[in-house]
Order: sequence, then C-alpha cells, then structure tokens
Amino acid sequence: MNLRVLTFNIHHGKGRDKKLDLQRISHIIKTANADIIGLNEVDRYFSKRSHYLDQAKFLGNELKINHAYGPALTIETEDGTPTRQFGNALLTRFPILEVNNHPFDFLPRITEDRALLEVKLRAGEEELTVFVTHLSLAPFQHKKQSAFIINKIIQTKGPAMIMGDWNMTPASRTWKVVTESLTDAWAEVHPGRQGGYTFPSKRPFRRLDYIFVTRQMQVIDCEVIKSEDEASDHLPFIATIELVGNRS
Repeated sequence: MNLRVLTFNIHHGKGRDKKLDLQRISHIIKTANADIIGLNEVDRYFSKRSHYLDQAKFLGNELKINHAYGPALTIETEDGTPTRQFGNALLTRFPILEVNNHPFDFLPRITEDRALLEVKLRAGEEELTVFVTHLSLAPFQHKKQSAFIINKIIQTKGPAMIMGDWNMTPASRTWKVVTESLTDAWAEVHPGRQGGYTFPSKRPFRRLDYIFVTRQMQVIDCEVIKSEDEASDHLPFIATIELVGNRS
C-alpha cells in the first residue's frame, strides 16, 4: 500500500506574517491529503502565544483524524490550570495502537528540551511504527539524540519511519551516519541532486526537515509544499511511500 507522509514544523501556528492561524495549518494538511503527519513546535496549553490551546487536539478535530502528542518541555502549574507543554505531535487517518514519548535528557542541558515521539499504527494489514522528533542545534546534544534515535529504530520490529526537523544538512556527519541505516526520502527520489529546501519558508536554502524510512519501505515520490509559505518559518515536506513488507 502507498502512504502519503508529511512532516511540518508549524512554529506553534505562528506564520511569517506574525499571525497565529491554525486554520491555515489545517488547510495545508488537508490539501496535501496526507495519511500520516508529523508536527514539530506544537503547543499544548502552553501560553498566551497560542491562546492556551491543545493544538494537536484542535488539528485532529478539525481534520477528523487521530492524534498523539509527545511533550519535549513540560511546565507544571500550581493554580489548577492544565500543565503547559511544548513538543511534537502526530496526526493520522490510521488507528493508533500505542504511544510512547522519549524525552532527551542528555547532560549538559544547555538548550531547550527535545524529545522523540513514538507511535505504533495499524496501516491496513501492517503494523507501522512512526517516530517524530525535533533535534537540538547544539552539536553534542544533536549527536547524542541522533544515536539514540538510530538505536531505537534498529530495535523496532517491522517497518518504521522517522520524520521531523533534524537541524542538520545532507553534508553533515550525522546525516551520513543516519543514512547508513535509513533511507532519506529526498535523496532516494533525487540522488545526487540538491534541493528539498524547507527553511526559511521565504526563499528557502536549507534542508532541515526530513523523512527517513527503513528498508521495508520504498520512496515513490516527494516534494516541498510551497503553496502557503507564510504559514510557518518552515515549509512542509511530503513523500509518497510504498509499504512493501519485510525484505530479506
């Protein structure tokens, strides 16, 4: 079966025009007709900047699909209001079987907290594990987080994919290590070709947002969605992936 998979750093719904507009984010996702959507920088009751909304739940309800949330940052409250959180989310047409969140707690913690969201889905007759993450800009943290992710996926039974804002370029050492174990969707469809730039959303020149898949999947096509480049500081990236099952 073919899956349409989208990754998008939504900048808590705030666009380049400084407007908070989750309806705009919802429209982009709906128009893309994606089956599985990984989102970064998603607020959950976080602050006034996002009107204290549970953004993953809001988008799931708007699109009438399932959702899961994995906080990277949690701030406990003492006034009876919901816990404030910031992190990753997954939206999907498929049934969600299991959700686990893995906060990265590697010391020293010199930048904002990050995490890895792990969601097991039932995609047709197959069980599929989807990971969503947003890696640190700090080199030491980035290296540790990438190693954790690769090890996690290697231990995962059955087909798996990982998507999100990796804050790295294809020329980086980390990208080379990751692609020893996983297939980079853009590089598979466009071997040796530059492009796939997702940042900044206006005149993008960096490829920061990735979809990687295990060998049980084949990437059919992929593209950067440029139709509404004011919606976030990143552009969404979408790939069509064939789930081909176990290979020898």
